[in-house]
Amino acid sequence: MELQEMILNIRYEAPNEVWDKVPLIYARLENWLGYGTGGENGERGIPYWFSFNENEKHITASVEPGGLHFTALMDTKEWEVWVKSIKEIATRELGYKVGEIELGEVDF
Repeated sequence: MELQEMILNIRYEAPNEVWDKVPLIYARLENWLGYGTGGENGERGIPYWFSFNENEKHITASVEPGGLHFTALMDTKEWEVWVKSIKEIATRELGYKVGEIELGEVDF
């Protein structure tokens, strides 16, 4: 397994109608666990996929100034499939192209 990360163009200053849809997008993704509640169940309020244990295969997300930031510990091929899925679901649900500015998929 390898460390993975990406930042999507879902910006922290996006309107509430965007942020209200983000939990629905999360729930449609493979192996969604929910938000951490503290202790063995991950960091409170952080979204998790696959495992709450960050030493195992997992994905987490946080809102950063540059956009919605995902970090993961997982195999690259599996990560690529998951990334493709979130971009497709988010694009459909939010009504605009969601992608990574850094890769030139979308404008800033």
